[in-house]
Amino acid sequence: MRDQEPDPGDAGRRLSTKEAAELLGVKPETVYAYVSRGQLTSRRVPGGRGSTFDAGEVEALALRNRRESGGSPGSSGELSVRTRITLINKDRYYFRGVDATELAARRSYEEVAEWLWTGQLRPGITFAAPDASVAVARQAADSLPEHTSPTDRLRVAAVAAAAADPLRFDLSVEAVLGTARVLIPTLVASLPPVRHSHRDTGPLAHRLWGRLSGKPADDDSLRALDTALALLVDHDLAASTLAVRVAASARAHIYAAVSAGLGVIEGPLHGAASGLAHRLLLDVLDHGDAAPVIADELRAGRRIPGLGHRLYTGEDPRARALFALLEEMPHTAPALAAARDIVATTARHTPLHANVDLALAVFTASSGMPSTAGETIFAVARTAGWIAHALEEYGERPLRMRPSGHYVGPRPPRPLPE
Repeated sequence: MRDQEPDPGDAGRRLSTKEAAELLGVKPETVYAYVSRGQLTSRRVPGGRGSTFDAGEVEALALRNRRESGGSPGSSGELSVRTRITLINKDRYYFRGVDATELAARRSYEEVAEWLWTGQLRPGITFAAPDASVAVARQAADSLPEHTSPTDRLRVAAVAAAAADPLRFDLSVEAVLGTARVLIPTLVASLPPVRHSHRDTGPLAHRLWGRLSGKPADDDSLRALDTALALLVDHDLAASTLAVRVAASARAHIYAAVSAGLGVIEGPLHGAASGLAHRLLLDVLDHGDAAPVIADELRAGRRIPGLGHRLYTGEDPRARALFALLEEMPHTAPALAAARDIVATTARHTPLHANVDLALAVFTASSGMPSTAGETIFAVARTAGWIAHALEEYGERPLRMRPSGHYVGPRPPRPLPE
């Protein structure tokens, strides 16, 4: 699941002014201001009036702008929010100052969630939901059409659980934490089981497995799923996390804040990206060669999923950690080989590293899971991160997430339309 748009390509590719502005998150005139300051170089379009920009140079400027800690509003066209939760720096990321990949390798998803929420480690903690909460969520989710996606079920389950909780408007830290420990297992329980022998007790990863795959789970597979959940628990101010913070800024209760996040992740540039990578991987496995599959994707004008990330100039640390686990599992060998073929084939055109979407696709495809499984894993995992950000935002000034619009429409006054 990709949290931001991936790197647009190598230094040989040219971007239009509009494309450069969109990547930088600024207006076209600001792009030319960067040129006048010497921060970008432009090249005139032969026979035209427009300019083009080196994609690598634009990407580097966008990355610098994001990492400027004290940037003034408008300097990069992006909102800056003070947070103590996640730091992304030099191709690594940290949860409350602790290396996130090391934490995920040694601690369960529930333990990592507690660390994000409280800054304290609670070894062995598991989350459980009361039968009443689960019954309400399941009933609501089961009323949806048969073709409903897992994310749709999670959204409806969150709304149903909220309606059944008269204490949902209590935004005190202890009340929100109590709700959090019930809400996440309730969401998992709202998903229909694939296997009749699925577990409804124990670590969350064990319960989630039976709702994603019909194959029996071995210890290595459960460990990989638990680690994937812990790796994906948060990733700074991704689009869905920002939506959660906006809701929390308006003092929406925690169910509503989580619902805001669930409403954002279905985009192909965010939570649904792993599904695209999953389908690409299956196509490569069917063909036995990545070259024709990549050629078809590029011919159709589509970006190759599972490659590159705008926050990392090198390898996505989440992908590196998950690939390391998958390489220890014999049954993942074909999918791993297909993933390597995708990276190597695409490198001839655009040298990008694999991101966590591709690693997650290898796991889901090797585990007999549907293409929607990666998005489900992402949604369940990120719910804990959303709750951490909501808790943090509840401690800030209300309604501070209210940027001012820059009006560019017709100047008033205008006559009433006839």
